[in-house]
Amino acid sequence: MSSENILGTAVWVRDIMNLWEQSPTLTRRRFVTTALEGFPLAFFCQNSAYIEFSRESSEDPRLTARPHKPFRVPIPGESRLGAELDRGALLYIPAGHSNEIPSPLAVFLHGGGGSAHYWNRVYSECDDRGIILVAPESRSRTWDAIEGEFGLDVKFLDSVLRYTFDRCSVDSEKISLVGFSDGASYSLSLGPSNGDLFSHLIAFSPGGSQLVEPVVGLPKIFVAHGSEDSVLPVSISKNVIVPTFQIDGYEVNYREFDGGHELPQDILIEALDWFVES
Repeated sequence: MSSENILGTAVWVRDIMNLWEQSPTLTRRRFVTTALEGFPLAFFCQNSAYIEFSRESSEDPRLTARPHKPFRVPIPGESRLGAELDRGALLYIPAGHSNEIPSPLAVFLHGGGGSAHYWNRVYSECDDRGIILVAPESRSRTWDAIEGEFGLDVKFLDSVLRYTFDRCSVDSEKISLVGFSDGASYSLSLGPSNGDLFSHLIAFSPGGSQLVEPVVGLPKIFVAHGSEDSVLPVSISKNVIVPTFQIDGYEVNYREFDGGHELPQDILIEALDWFVES
């Protein structure tokens, strides 16, 4: 992030903290919408099968894919979806997965300017816990709602999930949306509108939550942030994101760690254990 963006973020944090102190009774929905105004948050083939999704943009945050009895054969290990495109997705099916027993599913969202390969580090942890991993890539350098409003990223993710549900038996009560940095902001933005799909939301060093209607369900939330983060200050999570979600009745597990704008492996493991055990 440039020095101008860092300065802009610092000013935004100051302004929203002033808003919070002046209006402590604001509901989460009204507060987050007001606080995030002006915040600088910040097709597709598979290698062996074709996946379609609408290229017509929409502001609708709702995902329609749902777990069902799979009718295609799962291939254990990593599969690259959309290998011939600049930006596709990764699907990782742990070796121990069987469609006789539904598995947890975690959708991992990269940070701004990142790629799905950021999450290769999670494969062994998914094997150990029996978690199916899906890691889509944003259509642009970062996720649509971070730069404006929901659009093609929602449709792309819907198609990736539909592809996964066609092949894998998924536990409908154990589906998590996980993100780092911009991906964490997107998790906390898209997740509340899809609380009937995502049971858990995990946000590592988020920068905000772009809340839009509808808001559905109350998924459990895990937020972790480095105390020395110079890109997205820890006060964003500690003083804004966590309390505003708690206002609306969400169960939030907040973890602050010594470090900067990063995702330590022990924090990642702690979040995954929380996901499968809670």
